[in-house]
Formats: sequence, C-alpha cells, structure tokens
Amino acid sequence: MSQQQKLSRTLSGRHINMIALGGTIGTGLFLGAGDSIQKAGPTILLVYIITGFFVFSMMRALGELLLTDHSQTVFIGFIKKYLGERTGFVMGWTYWLGWVIIAMAELTAIGKYMQFWFPQTPAWLWELLFLGILYSMNIIAVKAFGETEFWFALIKIVAIVAMILIGVVMVVFHIRSEAGVTKLSTLWQHGLIANHGNNLLAAFQMAFFAFLGVEFVGITAAETKNPLQTIPKSINSIIIRILIFYIGALLAIMTIQPWTNYSANTSPFVQVFSGIGIPAAAGIINFVILTAAASSLNSALFTTGRMIFSLSPKNSFFNKLNKHYIPMRGITLSAVLVASVIGLNYIFPEDAFGIVTSTASATFIVIYISLLLTHIKYRKSEQFANGEKLFLMPGAPFSNYLTILFMATVFLILLFSPNTMVTTILAIVWFIVLFTISLYKIKK
Repeated sequence: MSQQQKLSRTLSGRHINMIALGGTIGTGLFLGAGDSIQKAGPTILLVYIITGFFVFSMMRALGELLLTDHSQTVFIGFIKKYLGERTGFVMGWTYWLGWVIIAMAELTAIGKYMQFWFPQTPAWLWELLFLGILYSMNIIAVKAFGETEFWFALIKIVAIVAMILIGVVMVVFHIRSEAGVTKLSTLWQHGLIANHGNNLLAAFQMAFFAFLGVEFVGITAAETKNPLQTIPKSINSIIIRILIFYIGALLAIMTIQPWTNYSANTSPFVQVFSGIGIPAAAGIINFVILTAAASSLNSALFTTGRMIFSLSPKNSFFNKLNKHYIPMRGITLSAVLVASVIGLNYIFPEDAFGIVTSTASATFIVIYISLLLTHIKYRKSEQFANGEKLFLMPGAPFSNYLTILFMATVFLILLFSPNTMVTTILAIVWFIVLFTISLYKIKK
C-alpha cells in the first residue's frame, strides 16, 4: 500500500485559481451583504478593505509555509510541526469539525433553496440527491472535484460581474430605476455611515465571516500539479479578487439604489435586479446562492476527508487511499456525519444550526491565529535560516503580530456581542475539551 499513500497531483492552475476564488465568494456576500450595509452604510467598503488586507496577510504566511513542504496533506501539519503535537491535534480536529458543521448547514440550505422551485417536494430528497452527487465526484477523481468546483465558482463570478457591469452602465448613462436616476452621488447622499457608527464593530465581524474558507487553497497544495507556480499566483491574486468582487459588487449595489433602501433580511442582489425591472430576479439569485451552497458542501467533503486522512495514525483504517489515490474512507465518514443533519432537522429547530455554525466560525479565527504563530515559529527555525527563501511574507514578523491583533479583536467582538456571546463561549468550551483530550492522549 506504500505506493498509494501519496495523494494524486491532478489539480491544474485553472482549478486552483477557481478554488481560491470560490473560497472568497459565498453566501456571506449574496445574503449577508444586506445586513452588513445596514450596520455600516457605505463605510462597509472600508471595512471590507481592512478585513481583506489582514486576510491577505494571513494567506501570505500560509503560502510561505506551503512552499517549504508542499507534500503536506493539509496545512495543519505545519501547526503540528512548529507549535507541537498537542496544538496540531486541537487545531486539526477543530478544523475538521468546523467544516463538517458548515457542510451540515449548507446541506440544509440546499434543501430549502430547491423548495423555492419545487415546494411540494420534501427537502430531504434534494439534500440526499446533492450529497450523493458531490460525494461521488469526490471519490472518483480529484480532477472531478476540481472541475465541479471550477463551474460552481464560475457561476458566482458571472453573477457578480453582471452586477458590477450593470452598475457601471447605469451610472454612465444615468439610467432610471425604481430608486430614481442612477448616479455616483447616490453612494453618499444619505450619509457615509449607518446609525452614527454604533454597529461598525459588528460589521467587521460580518466581513470577516464572509472570507471564511479562503485558506482552502492550503488543503489543495498536496494535489496541485505545479505548486511552486500555482500557489503563489493564486494567493497573490486574492487581494485583486477582494477589490473586484467584494468592493466592486457592494459599490454597484449602493450606487444603483440608496444604501438606506436595503433590508438586512433580503439579498441586496435580489433587490437590485428587481429594482431594474428583471422579474426573474429572485429565481436567478436563488440559483446563484444554490451553487454557492453546493460549492461550500463540495469543498467541505474534500477538506474533511483529507483532514481525517492526515490526522489518523499511519497505516490505520482512515490513513489509506483508494485506487484513485483519494482518501475515500475519510470522505465517506464525513459524508455520513453530514447526512445525519437530515434526521436532526426533524428533531431540533432550525435556529440550532445557526448557533452551531456561528460556533464553528469563531473557531476559525483561532485556527488563523495559530497559522500566523506557526509562521513566526518557522521564521525562527533552522529550516528558514538554512533553507531556500521562497514567497516570503512581506513585513514579517511585524505583519504577523498586527494581523493577530486584528483577529483577536474580531474574536473579542464576538465574545462581547449579545447575538454571538453564547456561541463564542461554546467555541471556547470546545477548545478546552479538546485540549484535555490531547493531554490524555499524550500521557497514554
């Protein structure tokens, strides 16, 4: 079985670029932008730029680590190497659980999105169908996963680019909509900040969550054909994608209609397309959001399978690959756990999954901070002193500490905000439990 213990390198640069891009675009933009605009007003543009800068900083630290050993199955291996087995154990299983919970929430969402067109069909049927298709894609070939994710990301990109182009055309030609004549001054004519800035900190929390999953490119490193070329290119282009897709889309949305018109409970994309006379707006956006949820579920199956493979002892049941050089057993276990949400939906109220998902999101902040600490430790190691200097993180270690400070601030915002206090405390409890288990495992 030794020849099977290396993951297949069949993901091309095209796949990696789209995977990295898909990781930064999700329901946080399509659905969450309305809430963000309500909290911050046009200042949300600055919030996204600042958040994007620090996310990019974290990704540069990850990119430098990946190129020191791109055979690592998942980036958690670097945390284990430089911060110790115990920290690697805690962060590894936290990252796995976080993606399983996200997959559960996304699968639930898929059922609801499909009922938009087929209200008489039970949601569980669509959930089983989508899970079955994506599971099959993940165990057949890595390239099949890459192709699926490529097209999912492309659909999201087309929707955002269409939004931006519509905004440019309407501003240039002063086209009238339900909100009046479109002009650039619409952006600031109702003020630049919402509610005197009282909810500005909460907007940082929302913006940060919108970027969750951007580190997913680090999971694909071991299955990339040319990691030395594709990984730096993908990571460097992240800041451009942030500016174009997030800032561009939000700028277009708040220019076509005054930011005061948007509701926190409705996708601003639906409101914009409806306002410019496209009656099928709700259906179009529902399709885009459906692909965003399916994309996240697809990525979750890919990630969790490789996490179990990486975290399991060598030559154990879950540390084996199938004939396609894919960790099928880990993917299968994760898929079964994700499928359990179908039954749980009948037992627990819908809000329970929102709470659990928020808990997972809070844990991602700790994982990102661990990555930055890992990079600091690497820079102090003999490997860095004696090794080849590739794709160096700009401004390190000062940029590391600055990014850690920002992320710690977002965590404190979560901890002291009434809506997220309980979920953040649950995340802290999770870390305490895992740390206790790790003590037992090491003693044993």
